[in-house]
Amino acid sequence: MLVSTVMFSAMHTMVRHVGQDLHPFEVAFFRNLFGLAVMLPLLVRVGWNGLRTSHPYMLLTRCVLGGIAMLTWFYGLSVVPVAEATALSFTNVIFASIGVTLFLGESMRLRRWIAVGFGFVGALIILRPGLQSVSSGMWLVMLSSFVWGMAVVMVKYLSRTDSVVSIVAWMVIVLTVLSLIPALLVWSWPTLPQLGWLMAIGALATSAHLAMVKALKLADASALLPLDFTRLIWAAIFGYLAFAESPDNWTWVGGAVIIVSATYLVVREARARTVDASPQ
Repeated sequence: MLVSTVMFSAMHTMVRHVGQDLHPFEVAFFRNLFGLAVMLPLLVRVGWNGLRTSHPYMLLTRCVLGGIAMLTWFYGLSVVPVAEATALSFTNVIFASIGVTLFLGESMRLRRWIAVGFGFVGALIILRPGLQSVSSGMWLVMLSSFVWGMAVVMVKYLSRTDSVVSIVAWMVIVLTVLSLIPALLVWSWPTLPQLGWLMAIGALATSAHLAMVKALKLADASALLPLDFTRLIWAAIFGYLAFAESPDNWTWVGGAVIIVSATYLVVREARARTVDASPQ
């Protein structure tokens, strides 16, 4: 899990670097394209039967939401310091918790609602509306977190009937097609050095996902989540080394509040699942 957090943070730093010269929509397309190239051997091995889904329309909706989340995230990364964007992105856990309550009918008691409230307080600490001008990039990062949280809800529903390979494979396939459309609107051919960065972004993204999936097979999500939040530390380090960005104290405080809130939500959900699965 720690390896995946380092690779994700490095990939996001590269997105910010390449996004200074190439439009973020184009960067997102190449990220999906090279990610698909890495997955092709797996797709050939599982064949068509491994890609079947019981809910094609929901799967398509999940892919569209994932595409919106990725485009807004990449655009936000191109204009927002890496550490601030990373801290705000942790709110996706909070949005997902609300989503499973509203759309999947899962119970959410008072303590969880209090944790959700604290999570939004953490986001407000970072944004500080009224005390500073909130940039469009920050709002895009928050939008990305919200949309990604809703996509997570759909993944949770789809996972009841569909295989992980099917969900991930269709995500990559559909996003490669969908992300090409906005990319063509702002297209400019990348130079060879830029192409190298784009290939590295695709390779790191796929490797990070594989490392994360392997971690989830070896340990419970509730135990791994605190390690995922080390992305904020790596993002601060990479942001400083690459762009001389130094997160202010408000970012650290707000990020800590969001992390504590999200950790509580995941731990409580894991305990609830354990109780539900235990003999009565």
